[in-house]
Amino acid sequence: MSAAKGWFGAHKWLLARRLVQLACVAVFLTGPLFGLWIAKGTLASSLTFGVLPLTDPLMVVQSLAAGHVMTATALLGAVLVMAVYGLVGGRVYCAWVCPVNVVSDAAAWARARLGLDKGLILHRSLRTGLLVGIVAASAATGTIAWEFVNPVTMLHRGLVTGGILTLGSAALVTAAVFLFDLGVAARGWCGHLCPVGAFYGLLGKVALLRVAAVGRAACDDCLECFAVCPERQVIAPALRGAAKGVGPLILSGDCTNCGRCIDVCSKAVFRFDMRFREFWKGSDQRED
Repeated sequence: MSAAKGWFGAHKWLLARRLVQLACVAVFLTGPLFGLWIAKGTLASSLTFGVLPLTDPLMVVQSLAAGHVMTATALLGAVLVMAVYGLVGGRVYCAWVCPVNVVSDAAAWARARLGLDKGLILHRSLRTGLLVGIVAASAATGTIAWEFVNPVTMLHRGLVTGGILTLGSAALVTAAVFLFDLGVAARGWCGHLCPVGAFYGLLGKVALLRVAAVGRAACDDCLECFAVCPERQVIAPALRGAAKGVGPLILSGDCTNCGRCIDVCSKAVFRFDMRFREFWKGSDQRED
């Protein structure tokens, strides 16, 4: 990490993410704490300023699979959410909104400080299998199956409502994810198991906002970007694919647009960019 960038320069996108994640919880707390109801509900389903519905599209998919009749408001909320993440990158949700991301990042930081190895190697297709499984479970049981055990919903509900039972559930979920990522598999939950991440990853494949290795010719192979990236497999095609005619955009749906590669690179190799710039250039951009 370049000393010339200074601490803030090397953490600016990380700090921005934490502020956004804090704000996503804070807007739900203004009502219970101060009587100012900006948003009612949870990340699964909410109403902002009494007029803007936002609904987790995965919850809608499960509801429809379970045979539930969805209200027009809930369906509109899901369409709005999908439209936003279809523009900025599906797994932006994972890095910038999801409160479990803070837990996963903390475990990754502790693992690095303790010098632990990667631990159990899990296949990334597991989360896709779990995604299919929870939809099938919803269809078989007539319930929104995942919401009974969804760490995101449980943790967010615990932070927002503050009840003893919900806080206790949130604490257990937090501890379980942290210990799993720390002691069992590096980035195990978010990177290999979470079906929510798998769902938003599908949206991320078509998103316009991307990370691009536009300065890849200046790369000195320091590997800092690989060390901090939660989905390091997405970097190599864009960073090292020039000889194969692969463009600099990271197109993988696994990319969370977290910006950490931008933060740590002393050669300014990475930046946020837009997919259509490559179309204008006529580049034959593809994903490995």
